[in-house]
Amino acid sequence: MSNSRRIKDGLVRLLIYVCVLFSVALLLGIIVYVLIKGIGTVNWSFLTTVTSALNGTVGIAGNIVNTLLIIIITMLIATPVGIGSAIYLNEYAKPGKLVSIIEYATETLSGIPSILFGLFGMMFFGEKLGLGYSLLTGSLTLTLMVLPLMTRNTQEALKTVPSSYRNGAIGLGSGKWHMIRTILIPSAMPGIITGAILAIGRIVGESAALLFTAGSAKLLPQGLAGLLNKPMQSGGTLTIQMYLSATSEGDFDTAFGIAVVLLVIVLVINLGTKALTKHFDLTRKE
Repeated sequence: MSNSRRIKDGLVRLLIYVCVLFSVALLLGIIVYVLIKGIGTVNWSFLTTVTSALNGTVGIAGNIVNTLLIIIITMLIATPVGIGSAIYLNEYAKPGKLVSIIEYATETLSGIPSILFGLFGMMFFGEKLGLGYSLLTGSLTLTLMVLPLMTRNTQEALKTVPSSYRNGAIGLGSGKWHMIRTILIPSAMPGIITGAILAIGRIVGESAALLFTAGSAKLLPQGLAGLLNKPMQSGGTLTIQMYLSATSEGDFDTAFGIAVVLLVIVLVINLGTKALTKHFDLTRKE
């Protein structure tokens, strides 16, 4: 290797290390800053009560419940539809104009700004279907947003399964659906789980679309009946409350406290993704 090429390689390697260090330093800087500003606000009362001027409490329990309900409802709708669409496109549909149109539509949906989804969800689900400002309206809107992510990730996961698995199962007399259910899906499960966790991450971090559809109520449901009726009522998630606390109310202590909770949620999601992916990888190898 010539001296000039050695110098160029060294400069490129140095540039790569600088980029890596900058990314890590930026992430650590954001985390440290948020923790310093918000960790003092987070306590048991903050996590288990709702804000009440009468009782003199500041809490986000209602927002936590709303966030969990929106995640559950959205994933219950989006997961089977997204995985089913991916299986159809990858295993049943013949390459052609229809498949190209569907794939183009999913790619286009993934690039639409979330606020446009919110406007559509408010007018269609809220006004036309009469659901109003409710967690169900927000969940249906978020379903449209995460479906492309679920579908494309599942497609890519299915494509990584070797063709020999399919041919071997068919050759042994397995039916198409039996092969998909017992061979293909378990083998692609790490990628499918990754797509689902990424979708949950987008749901947790979404705010613009939910401002138009789910509202901002933060009351806790009363009893089992109240919890069952909650999807039809307005409810603000953690991101909505953080936005309102920082802008409308000027309560930055609460906003940074919510930011700390969101950071913990994102950390748990990432750790859960790695653990589940590792588990299914080990199961597949066995």
